[in-house]
Amino acid sequence: MKIVRVALAVPLMRFFDYLLPLDMAVDVGVRVQVPFGPQKRIGIVVALPEQSDLPVEQLKAVQAVLDEQSVFTPELWHLLNWAANYYQAPLGEVLLSALPTKLRNGESAVQKSKTLWNLTALGAQALQSGELKKAKKQQDALQALTISPLEKGNNEFGVAIWSALKAKQFIEEQEQIITPIHWQEALGELPVAKAENRLKLNQQQALALTKLLFQQGFAAFLLDGVTGSGKTEIYLQLIEETLKKGKQVLVLVPEIGLTPQTVQRFMARFNVPIDVLHSNVNDTQRLQAWQRARTAQSAVIIGTRSALFTPFSDLGLIVIDEEHDASFKQQDGWRYHARDLAVVYAKQLDIPVLMGSATPSLESLNNVQQGKYQAILLSKRAGQAQAVQSQLIDLKTQNMVNGLSVALLKKMEAHLQKGNQVLLFLNRRGFAPVLLCHECGWIATCSHCDKPLTYHQQQRVMRCHHCSSQRPIPRQCGDCGSTHLVTTGLGTEQLEQTLQERFPQYGIARIDRDSTARKGKLESYLSDIHQGKSQILIGTQMLAKGHHFPDVTLVALVNVDSSLFSVDFRAEERLAQLYVQVAGRAGRAEKQGEVVLQTHYPDHPLLQRLLHDGYAAFANETLKMRQTMGLPPFSSQALFKAQSRQSAEAEQSLSQIAEFFYQWKVAKNQPHLQILGVMPAPFAKKADQYRWQLLLQHSSRQILQHALRDFQHHSACNLDELRKNGKVRLNLDVDPQDLS
Repeated sequence: MKIVRVALAVPLMRFFDYLLPLDMAVDVGVRVQVPFGPQKRIGIVVALPEQSDLPVEQLKAVQAVLDEQSVFTPELWHLLNWAANYYQAPLGEVLLSALPTKLRNGESAVQKSKTLWNLTALGAQALQSGELKKAKKQQDALQALTISPLEKGNNEFGVAIWSALKAKQFIEEQEQIITPIHWQEALGELPVAKAENRLKLNQQQALALTKLLFQQGFAAFLLDGVTGSGKTEIYLQLIEETLKKGKQVLVLVPEIGLTPQTVQRFMARFNVPIDVLHSNVNDTQRLQAWQRARTAQSAVIIGTRSALFTPFSDLGLIVIDEEHDASFKQQDGWRYHARDLAVVYAKQLDIPVLMGSATPSLESLNNVQQGKYQAILLSKRAGQAQAVQSQLIDLKTQNMVNGLSVALLKKMEAHLQKGNQVLLFLNRRGFAPVLLCHECGWIATCSHCDKPLTYHQQQRVMRCHHCSSQRPIPRQCGDCGSTHLVTTGLGTEQLEQTLQERFPQYGIARIDRDSTARKGKLESYLSDIHQGKSQILIGTQMLAKGHHFPDVTLVALVNVDSSLFSVDFRAEERLAQLYVQVAGRAGRAEKQGEVVLQTHYPDHPLLQRLLHDGYAAFANETLKMRQTMGLPPFSSQALFKAQSRQSAEAEQSLSQIAEFFYQWKVAKNQPHLQILGVMPAPFAKKADQYRWQLLLQHSSRQILQHALRDFQHHSACNLDELRKNGKVRLNLDVDPQDLS
């Protein structure tokens, strides 16, 4: 019997050896089913060693081999191994997390057939007679089948609708054998782009596109363009040229909020198969998109960060929209950064990667200064769009109406009366962030997190936005028993209610995580906005970036004061990016745009620098300050986090880790390794877990990586050993973006 070395999705920096029965054959990269304790697990073969460190009689046998060949392309295999090494993550977790859920559960990686829903004669008859008039969704599903059969599990209608129609014998299932056809062959002689939707480029855009088209092989481009400068049109025309060469394209967007608009624009532009990958895509759709990209049936994949791990047949270009966005950093599991990995991947594939933003991250701007990225500047808005006018409203001098100044309300009225739309940005869901007792000052607090509960008026609940626990609204104070409970602070629900009372004649669209939780709601809201049915738009960060609303002429940031004073050194950068991104929603067509910022601190240096000198000046000054202070991107960081129901146990685990690095620092003569902590995390308790952290920092990325590798390989003190104490949960975040 042969020996196979298998990586499993467990938080251990090691592999597991198994015996391979003689009637089975494997190769590196294939999935196998193996026994693991009392369970059966799916793992990935990572090596075929001649012998094991364990006696052969102690090895268990592989139960099944699930693939004939590796489920990873050679390039993706190389990238994932590199990433596991750099981010100090178990290779099993990295490899398995890169696969669709259905492959992790053992389903076939080969797309052999698909099941279609077909309309029966009874169904056609029911449609004609109007029998389903009261069941509109069922009627819509049948109507869709009159055009063409729909794929089971991969359509806009839910399982319950199809089950009901099948029970009535209005539809039937049909198996269709799939023969993968390259997307170009499927198109035949048809062009890849619809020329009628192509926009004419201005001089800056044309020069930018020319520079991109002349690039042969790898290069990392930073498209630094003001909002409304036409970055997307450059993406589209570069993608068109890539598709003409028969190459596939990957487009990464930060959030699913941006994907409906992006997908619609791509569909309208390109006559090619396009697949979409984000968190709202079901497991069947995700697997099918993975299979189509791998067999070159799809030409373009648009997705959020995990779409980077899609196996392409012949990838020719990676585009990263809003490259500065924090959501490209994975915050649980293994903590990779999709933008940084995409650059590594593009270099490995020898293809260009194009990153675009109106507010580039300081890391990317520093890479431009270091000569690692090539900058392409777009300083002018596309078309006839005019530069927006900005104004600060000093709240200390204003009468207020539920968080809105009288001056802002007057501006809103003026813009609305001209037939324009108004966007109000408030990054706080719910009705009010605090419910307190007017008599004694008691605050309704989450017992699991020690943080105030948010008052949600529409659902009539108090909800914790940190651990998602909720409870009924209390009728009296938890301390003194008073029934005089009042809300304080402002949330999007309260803002919506206030504006409905103030402007009853106008439609209001509130877009946040609560209002768009149901499938299709976001698309519905965006459609109403574009059709002019909603004149007042209220949104959290979901509305802050990427969207194109040509009739929005006034944008107001209702409250940003809480972001001006933070312990996180990145807070000012994020606020500056948020301000510019939100401001960029105003005046995107030929209409004059106006941006209003309400604040109690109009003289704050950050606000003054942004308003008078712009984001580029802010970024340059902040980079100089970071360099002086030795902060990223001029140093590298690694953050150890521990959490436990017992605060002392979490602290003790990190103290052992800190002790290792103190000894390493002396033994390796590395006096510049900074060991910051052990200390409680800024957000010290969440979901009944006490949180502690230890931050390592060094000006050399290589030296910090060397220290981390020595730690992982140390037999007495490494994460594997410390995790044996099941009471403490430990993780490591290399290049952390969130220090809370």
